[in-house]
Amino acid sequence: MSTATRDGRNWTPDYLVSIDPKKCIGCGRCFKVCGRDVMTLKGINDEGDLIDLDDDEDEEVEKKVMVMNDEGACIGCGACARVCPTNCQTHAPAAAEAA
Repeated sequence: MSTATRDGRNWTPDYLVSIDPKKCIGCGRCFKVCGRDVMTLKGINDEGDLIDLDDDEDEEVEKKVMVMNDEGACIGCGACARVCPTNCQTHAPAAAEAA
């Protein structure tokens, strides 16, 4: 699915479809550049389970990672990919995502 920029140039959105928790370092750079709440920060406990950081103060967090929060809100701008220091995100155009 191609769209156009303000001045009519063709542009194909490249949507965020996944974040690799093994590569993500939870730095939050992608979260800061995204104005659409597509991602959120979660914790990973010692058993490898994702946990909300606010819910249980007693549970120990081994690592923090970004996870998908609202995939449908992504506009495919690619800002998150440009600031990610670990290249942990996968992006795809709409046609590839639906396949």
